[in-house]
Amino acid sequence: MDPLSRYEPLLDDPAAFRAACERPLPSVVRVNRIKATPERVRRAFDERDVGYEAVEWHDGLFRLDDDVSPGNTWPYVHGWVYGQEEVSAVPALAVAPEPGERVYDACAAPGSKTTQLAALMEDRGLLVGNDNNLGRLSALRANAERCGVTNLVVTRQDGRNFSLKPFGGERFDRALADVPCSCEGTVRKNPDALEDWSLEHIGAIADTQRAILDRAISITREGGTVVYSTCTFAPEENEAIVQHALEEHDCRLVEFDLELEHLPGLAEWNGDTYSESMRRAKRIYPHHNDTGGFFCAKLEVGA
Repeated sequence: MDPLSRYEPLLDDPAAFRAACERPLPSVVRVNRIKATPERVRRAFDERDVGYEAVEWHDGLFRLDDDVSPGNTWPYVHGWVYGQEEVSAVPALAVAPEPGERVYDACAAPGSKTTQLAALMEDRGLLVGNDNNLGRLSALRANAERCGVTNLVVTRQDGRNFSLKPFGGERFDRALADVPCSCEGTVRKNPDALEDWSLEHIGAIADTQRAILDRAISITREGGTVVYSTCTFAPEENEAIVQHALEEHDCRLVEFDLELEHLPGLAEWNGDTYSESMRRAKRIYPHHNDTGGFFCAKLEVGA
């Protein structure tokens, strides 16, 4: 079975979607505002003849020319920028943390969204970056250090049963559950992403996704925010997981602004129906913005 063909009925232009998925993904960096400003990064790139263009929908993102490797640039080495896929910047913006808050990142490593959260928090408050993969946690620590993040506590726990005991039992103001997934939306940067694809795998990973989101909601205070995101198109890993949360928890889907072109979440898929509020979620397809694929939903707890 061709995994991507199952989504063609959802698309405005299946041929353009296919063509986009077969093109290499543009290289993008995010300005790390803990250490730099977009203007400072522009000057650094200009002084060193690094080819780039600004991303229209977000003033802190730059697309680099095809012959530029982000890790070889001077601003990257000094932590002024972070190499981050364009759509990967969406979840932290949806979380929208405030300086001084308590924020939980359930699946934090290697750190693109965690360091972005820290910058949005102005490196103040408490940011907990959790992951259960020791090797990836090493990358998270290194990236946080390079970016000058000081408000981060790194933990190694299973996100399905994360404990608040080390944090005095106090719930978080906001949480991000950017969960492991089938990675269909990453095919542009990883052409082998779909080699081992199967419905059985999607079903198995969905159990983990539900549990991670369940726990994130449980440890977020009443009135707090939980953002759920994946880099896959599969409704079984997206709308179905959020629907489970709506049925099992006192929470609701809320809108969030996103200037990047997107489609609403689905209210129906293969005979399954979801809450009409699911249309407040965002589906991002590669052919609309020349990006990867993504899904993002924002929940308010105890509303």
